[in-house]
Amino acid sequence: MQLFFSYLWQRRKGLLMLVIFCAVFAVSFVLYHLPVRALLYPALLCILLGTAFMIWDFSRAKRKHEILSEIQKMTAALIDNLPEPQGTDDTDYQAIIRNLQREVTDSSALASARYQDLVEYYTVWVHQIKTPITSMRLSLEKEDTPLSRKLSSDLFQIEQYVEMVLAYLRLDADSSDYVFRDYALDEIVRQSISKFAGEFIVRNIRLNYTPSDVTVVTDEKWLSFVIEQLLSNALKYTREGEIRISLLAPKTLCIADTGIGIDPADLPRVFEKGYTGFNGRADKRASGIGLYLCRQICKNLGVTIRITSALGEGTSVFLDLTQYQLKTE
Repeated sequence: MQLFFSYLWQRRKGLLMLVIFCAVFAVSFVLYHLPVRALLYPALLCILLGTAFMIWDFSRAKRKHEILSEIQKMTAALIDNLPEPQGTDDTDYQAIIRNLQREVTDSSALASARYQDLVEYYTVWVHQIKTPITSMRLSLEKEDTPLSRKLSSDLFQIEQYVEMVLAYLRLDADSSDYVFRDYALDEIVRQSISKFAGEFIVRNIRLNYTPSDVTVVTDEKWLSFVIEQLLSNALKYTREGEIRISLLAPKTLCIADTGIGIDPADLPRVFEKGYTGFNGRADKRASGIGLYLCRQICKNLGVTIRITSALGEGTSVFLDLTQYQLKTE
């Protein structure tokens, strides 16, 4: 019904002219004292012909509207079959649309090429920067002093930031970067923990880890990245106490700490890109990217991530690994 009223509004000028013409004929017949029947017959005939034409024209307008509604759901690259133009205006509008379509397609191709170049450049950069990092780490391993331990800790953080850069760039890349297989969850967690062994020692934070004996279908590299980011955050905001890693039934990995916690006002927004919250503003190094990356990667992995926290009592992060049923490749 709304479409019909819209159609009448679009044709309002033509309908108004029809009414005016009918009024002119009626006045002419009256002034010339012609019989009323002579007026009614052509009037009824015109109404019937006009109604038939309006039904035909409305059906065309309705089909055109349906085609355009479907086209609205498509991207610019898929818009190929526009409705047949029904006048000069339609022809001009379609020419404008096709010009804009070409511009959008060209811009998308250019942006995609630039993005790919950027990813390739930083991929090479990451591998290049790892060479001096590895060299410095080997040099520091020969010493065991408070200064060498501090430098090793800083160097480890640099490695984490480098991996974060690469993960950020690859986040929206082709999904072929994900390879799903059966993995022992305990093995993935242990590998992540081993990378932070030095941090636990330097910060004097206890690790309470309960091994799990479950298998999950996931991508090892990306799930490891998420776990490492969560461990990094837990260590960053835990001054004393412990970090607990356990598996809740049926397959929910929990990483909990006894750190400073998260302000209740910040909790709903911790996964937003660039949002640092109260803790992040206190820590000038915070970028607000880590948890954003975790959520996006978890979405790609089919994992649900959620956080509970209380100020001064600590934070718990839950990774629900039961949300998807994927076949191994």
